[in-house]
Amino acid sequence: MRILSWCRANAVLSISLLAALITACIVPPDRDYAGYYDIKTLVCLFSVLAVVGALRDMQVFAALSQRMVRTFRTVRSVCTALVIVTMFGSMLLTNDTALLTFLPLSWFVLQATGQEKHAAMLFILQNCAANLCGMITPFGNPQNLYLFSFFNIPIGTFIAIMLPPFLLSTALILLCCLTFPKEALCVPEAVVTLEPRRAAAYGLLFCLAVAMVLRAVPYQTGLLIIVASLLVLDRHALKTVDWGLLATFAAFFTFSGNMARIETVRVFFQQLLAHSAMLVSALTSQIISNVPAAILLSRFTDDYRGLLVGVNVGGAGTLVASLASLITFCEYTKRLPQESGRFLLRFSAVSFALLAILLAAMALLGC
Repeated sequence: MRILSWCRANAVLSISLLAALITACIVPPDRDYAGYYDIKTLVCLFSVLAVVGALRDMQVFAALSQRMVRTFRTVRSVCTALVIVTMFGSMLLTNDTALLTFLPLSWFVLQATGQEKHAAMLFILQNCAANLCGMITPFGNPQNLYLFSFFNIPIGTFIAIMLPPFLLSTALILLCCLTFPKEALCVPEAVVTLEPRRAAAYGLLFCLAVAMVLRAVPYQTGLLIIVASLLVLDRHALKTVDWGLLATFAAFFTFSGNMARIETVRVFFQQLLAHSAMLVSALTSQIISNVPAAILLSRFTDDYRGLLVGVNVGGAGTLVASLASLITFCEYTKRLPQESGRFLLRFSAVSFALLAILLAAMALLGC
């Protein structure tokens, strides 16, 4: 029962481990396995998650969000502010960290002002903002960090590719914010005290993690500095790193590496991706999530432009299209369990509408 309970709680990790095990039976482990793993991606992802964990422990994000929210006085402006702060948070912190940080704040604001009835729509739009607006930076979404490293994409090229879908996604999400009423409310204030020196130190460590992603600093050097610093400043941050996400990456590296060595599979995906890497990757994301889709499909195509757009746009749609969406669903149902079915229907309606519009627009642009 404990094993089954763990598998349910870590469904994606369980599936990735099972997929790796099955393919390992077809392609027995050998010295070529060592070439499967993108160590730089794993190190950079770990570094970003560790530093962000330290910043979250200090309540830096809560303090910044509260200061922003306190300047607004209507349901629409407060909800829009919360969506925007999630949007910017995803660009810097990864989408799942942004949601874990800002969804609880949103519930606190709505509950304290008696506006819980808007929680479903607010959570859904924050989820869309985290998944779709984090695409503009290489470290905004985990699949971006992997593809940025795997294809060695120049930062200018990366931003040029992602700018059109990012701008359209942002415009659509902000347009949806107009559905909130312009009712007046009083936003409660919560005192959050920060240690300036510690916050500055963590800020420097975050800049170092970003420099590692952008290849400005050797990732080995950056890793040593970040781990050594956090061992002194905040060991808890190292414990709260999402090790499950890192293990999922490693398992899918094994799975995708083995799949690429199976001739029939390689030919099938190469032919499929030759027609439209964007559409195939977006649809694949709906079934196995966009991070595994990016890792798997990168083995069969050189069209990193279509792949980048597809796995990012493909974060909209089903609940499993992005791992971060499961966080949103859990955060909502934890507070309103009786509303889970209604929330899922509303989530699907908004998310699939955004997916359809984005796919159509990107197809017109020739992605």
